[in-house]
Amino acid sequence: MKILGISAFYHDSAACVVQDGDIISAAQEERFTRRKHDHSFPLNAIHFCLKANQLSIDYIDLVSFYDKPFIKFERILQTYLQYAPCGLQSFIKAMPLWLKQKIWMKEYISKELGYRGKIIFPEHHESHAASAFFPSPFQEAAFLTVDGVGEWTTTSFGTGKNNKIEIQAEIHFPHSLGLLYSAFTYYTGFRVNSGEYKVMGLAPYGEAKYKDLILSNLVDVKADGSFRLNMDYFNYCAGLTMTNEKFHRLFGAPPRERESRLTQRDMDLARSVQEVTEEIMMRMARHVHNETGQKYLCLAGGVALNCVANGKIVREGPFERIWIQPAAGDAGGALGAALFGWYQYGGKERTRDNVHDVQKGSYLGPAFSSEEIAAFLKEQGISFKELATEDIPECVADLLADEKVVGWFQGKMEFGPRALGSRSIIGDARSPNMQETMNLKIKFRESFRPFAPSVLKEKCSSYFDLDAESPYMLLVAPIKEDIRRKMTDDEDKRFGLEKLHTVRSSVPAVTHVDYSARVQTVNRDYNPLYYKMIKMFDEKYGCPVIINTSFNVRGEPIVCTPHDAYRCFMRTNMDYLIMGDYLLEKKEQKPLDKDINWLKEFELD
Repeated sequence: MKILGISAFYHDSAACVVQDGDIISAAQEERFTRRKHDHSFPLNAIHFCLKANQLSIDYIDLVSFYDKPFIKFERILQTYLQYAPCGLQSFIKAMPLWLKQKIWMKEYISKELGYRGKIIFPEHHESHAASAFFPSPFQEAAFLTVDGVGEWTTTSFGTGKNNKIEIQAEIHFPHSLGLLYSAFTYYTGFRVNSGEYKVMGLAPYGEAKYKDLILSNLVDVKADGSFRLNMDYFNYCAGLTMTNEKFHRLFGAPPRERESRLTQRDMDLARSVQEVTEEIMMRMARHVHNETGQKYLCLAGGVALNCVANGKIVREGPFERIWIQPAAGDAGGALGAALFGWYQYGGKERTRDNVHDVQKGSYLGPAFSSEEIAAFLKEQGISFKELATEDIPECVADLLADEKVVGWFQGKMEFGPRALGSRSIIGDARSPNMQETMNLKIKFRESFRPFAPSVLKEKCSSYFDLDAESPYMLLVAPIKEDIRRKMTDDEDKRFGLEKLHTVRSSVPAVTHVDYSARVQTVNRDYNPLYYKMIKMFDEKYGCPVIINTSFNVRGEPIVCTPHDAYRCFMRTNMDYLIMGDYLLEKKEQKPLDKDINWLKEFELD
């Protein structure tokens, strides 16, 4: 049985195909259209999923859409009516798309795909829960889903057992932890739905000076983690902004203008909302454990991408193990909807060993053979050197040791927001200058943003206080004490962004200012070539850790094709690009033709 899962028309549209319970392909629409967080109907992603598996739409037995459009429309309409006449501008902007497309999703899918079969519509948080539990290693586990909003639900928990998930409790809109965090994303001058990572990365530069103000005025949190927002301070129900004048008066200023200078106040605000989020997530986790009695926890929803909170749950929480859906946001809803169709709707058997997940390392997207890459390079007249596959690990390890920045394009593209060693930019984690170099000259983004380490799974405990695997880069862990560098008195007194230019460990390029790192543990089975390269770097240079950041620049989605990779390589100060068996050196390349002001292609966030 072949099931097509679809998420669309919100944030990160995506498609997934499940065949007899096996996840065979999944991809986000943004990778094909090159529009970051593309929310349009994912025709390109669907066509990839079908073509990659030599399927046509006629071979699809079931389509599963990730939420219930009529209920979501009901929530939007009721919200507008409740706040009328406020919100008229937002209402006028939203209604045409809903009345033309979104509300008629069944007919739209049939027309766009030429599909005449059965279509089901699990609820939004059912899709999230399905994406968390069904691919997980666990035969039985609790789940917790936390995001902005689905139809009405913003938070849910329950239990997954065998081939069923059951939601036990929910929190409803407008009370939303995801929207609380997004309000501060907006207020600190970043773009909602893409700048939340920046708030999380900025938080360690600040102090939690506003935490009590948030807890006493904006959100009432109970011991069990349930909460209510004080809607007097928010504008997202009726307006086109997240916060209102009362919110601005409470914190003493209007929102920071985008691209303006960051102040210590912005850093303190980021730290404050991050700590509030961690506290709520910890209370929720303890309550879910008490209510379900389960040993294991599965997480999904956009807030599950807050890897600092995830790391705290692992270290301090009551569960023996947790598993987080790599595409925890709405893209993962497509995968969850497809698996919901197979297990819950179809009643198919599900067996897990409590050890191995079935996400396949999240390497579920397009791949390009060496023959396809060679054809592209020759057609474009691009200079390259062909390597034997077995020589790639040592060659790239040597380049990294020489402090070169390398684009790494290998195998199937990752599904989800993290680059996991298929579409990555890599560098030497030992270099004290590499973080700033890669941020400003490669990624064209703010210098404060930290980079993640890829570390050999078996060497992780030598560098990080992490007693768990983290193959999907969704856990933040402290750097081990014995590799930290003792600060001088002057360095200890540094404040805010002054902290940035301080060597803090033997891997300074991946050590954040609070001695933390967002860790990816690299497994030989998931990505053997990437593993061999890091292992060679360790054998020759004594370090099993490298920098791994996504292969893109600010405002652009992660690269998908050889053409995307080459263009990004040429538009940045990367030194080398390895695509399949072919090594490209920057100084041997001709400049791109007619590529002036190329950054204007992408809306900076």
